[in-house]
Amino acid sequence: MTDQAVDPDGVRPPRDAAPEGRFLGRTRELKELRADIERAGLDTLSGRKAPRARVLLIAGRSGSGRTALAEELVRQVADRYPGGVLRTRLSEPDGTRVPVGRAARELLDALAEPAPAGAPEDDLTEALRTALAGRRALLLLDDAADAEQVDALLPDNPDCLAVTVSSGPLTGIADVRPCTLGGLDTKSGVELLSRFTGSVRVTVDPRAAERLAEQCQGQPAALVLAGGWLAARPQAAVADLAKQLHTDTGQGTVVGRVARLVHDSLRAPAARTLRLLSLAPGGLTDPHTAAALAGCSVEAARTTLDDFAAQGLLHSVGSALPQYRVPRCLHPVLHDLAQAHERPGELQLARARMLERTVRLLQSCRAITETDSPQAHEKLLGMPRALRFPSPRAAADWLRLRRPALLAAARLAVADGELDTLARRLMAQLVRALVAHFGTQAAASDLYDIHGLVLDVAERRALPRERAAALLNLGDLDARTGRTADALVRYRAALDAGREANDPYATGRAMESVGGAHLELGNYDRAADWFGRALTERLARDERAEAARLYGRIGAAHTYAGRYGEALRNWRAAVAGHRKNGDVAAQARALSELARVQEYAGRLEESLRTCGQALEWAQRAEDTRLQAALHLRLADSFEHLGDPTSAALHRATAERMLAEDAPEDDSEAQHGENACEIRSASAQD
Repeated sequence: MTDQAVDPDGVRPPRDAAPEGRFLGRTRELKELRADIERAGLDTLSGRKAPRARVLLIAGRSGSGRTALAEELVRQVADRYPGGVLRTRLSEPDGTRVPVGRAARELLDALAEPAPAGAPEDDLTEALRTALAGRRALLLLDDAADAEQVDALLPDNPDCLAVTVSSGPLTGIADVRPCTLGGLDTKSGVELLSRFTGSVRVTVDPRAAERLAEQCQGQPAALVLAGGWLAARPQAAVADLAKQLHTDTGQGTVVGRVARLVHDSLRAPAARTLRLLSLAPGGLTDPHTAAALAGCSVEAARTTLDDFAAQGLLHSVGSALPQYRVPRCLHPVLHDLAQAHERPGELQLARARMLERTVRLLQSCRAITETDSPQAHEKLLGMPRALRFPSPRAAADWLRLRRPALLAAARLAVADGELDTLARRLMAQLVRALVAHFGTQAAASDLYDIHGLVLDVAERRALPRERAAALLNLGDLDARTGRTADALVRYRAALDAGREANDPYATGRAMESVGGAHLELGNYDRAADWFGRALTERLARDERAEAARLYGRIGAAHTYAGRYGEALRNWRAAVAGHRKNGDVAAQARALSELARVQEYAGRLEESLRTCGQALEWAQRAEDTRLQAALHLRLADSFEHLGDPTSAALHRATAERMLAEDAPEDDSEAQHGENACEIRSASAQD
């Protein structure tokens, strides 16, 4: 049965089947849904143009095949929507409502329209509507919790279609006619069973097969589980399973009764692994997660997961790496089984093993990128072979594929509240891995969410040092996305937390960040004052490199305020500090800024001399981009002084340097920027 691709919330035949043969039954429902797409809405009948996307609702209990029906409908009509098909799940496996903002961001990412990190829900939904305004797109909103959730995601575009899956009606959304699902007819139910058992066992006892389909109430998920049970037992007759279900007087849904029967018939280790999968973050599991939960080897877990998928207990997620999803209809059953068979301490230990395994995988994922670090290489070699990645590309692919599960693991660990130490380690390693592989800018949205979780733990556990770090990181992300006022609030709170923790690094960093926020807001006096406070902290700890940099920031604030005398004094102090520290590149940049301020102050002759010195130091630093900028500034200065020949020479030199070295410089600049971001993240987290 390894060639089966079965969705326990619906039905799919073997992977090599033709596309039109991948779905079973529901002919009438499909016909009605397709007709509903063309049906004139109330707005059209009243002579008005429909203001929003048409909504089709497929309503039914979990396990009724509602998602499979929605997917089949999407497959049949997708060619009408050149804007593409967008999918998102609106409920967690345990039924928890997914925040609208998170769903909107997932849809925007699918459209390659990423929104700013930390953007509020209203901004995200508005960005989604804007992105879909000119597209004829099809949205599949699976497992919607309520009408408000769906309404917030609907495009203001009548050319779009939203296929929504829910357990009940969406009261509040106009012009929605639900397609309510019952069970499959007996003939379709028997055909579904035969796809697992083969035709012989059904043919020899058709009445037993019909009776079994009726006992499963035509529910696709129950039929899939029954078929998987029979497929795993070639010697069993269909009548044997029908008899067992008949004698089972247990309470609950038919899907739950069949699932319990399957669970009870498994060997003890496999049964324990199955029920512990209810702890898998986001309902997503892989061999490492299952191995950690069950306390077995990765290979044994891989074999067990493959067996579960063949029996319809898991849905295999199509990807380059083995990954499986626990069906929504089975999650509450497995949760109840885990509560009944496992002691609370054993469940907590399984969670701890899973988080510890995830932390070590993230450490390995990050370490393989540090090719120049002997310490990282040695640490990597000290890890078990099963935790190592063969290449940085393989590590990045794993991180990208497991990203939803990793983020879900962080959210669950924080919500649990009993494993905060592991949760903090997990989030720190997740931040570092994301930055190492994707860069701060590309991972900004995920980083914002993670730092928010770190802040939750820090406040719950009264950890001022961690609170300061989280606030600083959140403030930086706010500042990068233009929310400077919000960043300023975070930086001030970080300053208070740093002082409470008696953390000089956090205190000085927060002071400087407060100054930077004031500078961005145009409050130059306050900016200079806060930079000065940060400078005092750095000088008191004899941090000369940071002090030299802060002299420059104070000089910049005075420059913006038009106080050129103060600006010149501070830029000269910055130049002197960098010279003492032996930082050639920083000295060249400081001299460049000093020359700029001299030019603003009307001291063109001094500016020319300083600019020449800056150019000399930039050449020593091999900073091609700065050299080109200085040549352009010299060209402008010579033009002001009435020397067009010298101006033309400098301009030509700058253009030649930029033309020759731009690609290489862009690559190096990006590499340098990423390196700075990695070091910053490592220091702060």
